[in-house]
Amino acid sequence: MSISEPFIRRPIGTTLLAAGLLALGCVAFPMLPVAPLPQVAFPTIQVSASLPGASAETIASSVTAPLERQFAIIPGVTELTSTSSLGSSSITVQFSLDRDIDAASGDILAAINAASGQLPTNLPAAPSYRKVNPADSPILILSLTSASLPLTVVDDAAENILSQQLSQIPGIAQITVNGQQKPAVRIQLDPAKIAALGLGMEDVRAQLVTAST
Repeated sequence: MSISEPFIRRPIGTTLLAAGLLALGCVAFPMLPVAPLPQVAFPTIQVSASLPGASAETIASSVTAPLERQFAIIPGVTELTSTSSLGSSSITVQFSLDRDIDAASGDILAAINAASGQLPTNLPAAPSYRKVNPADSPILILSLTSASLPLTVVDDAAENILSQQLSQIPGIAQITVNGQQKPAVRIQLDPAKIAALGLGMEDVRAQLVTAST
């Protein structure tokens, strides 16, 4: 006797059994846990610094590099990544799993203070840091392109219009705008006339920084 013979002889019972298994599966399916990846909290801290008007190369050499050197000597650092863009720097420091995130935050603050003497004196604010979860990937990525408008106009629309509207949606935690290109003004000075006014280049630079922040 084969395994299928009892089911063939009793088609009504077989149908009822199949219907019962289907109903049981429908009831149990919503209760199944969803865990494609293990819930692991990596101790990760993101440090941000800004220097308005500075190019990406200047940010990388004068802001990002001094901070990275201090972060690299912190015990337990497993990964160090950075992004330098126009006027801003972002550094992500990931620690080993056995490091306490609060203790790591204290080490990051001490490293920022140690690097303060190597950072530009015209930073509008000291570098800030916050705890992040690298497993939280963006749920939506928008790309803006234009065949007729310059990148500065597209960037202005993304930062001042689109991001402002998106930030008002309930549940939005963070909005990040990448690929910025802000308009810049080049100023050529006459040293003789500046000296005749009793001013120096540093005085002019300070006034430009004050007017542009």
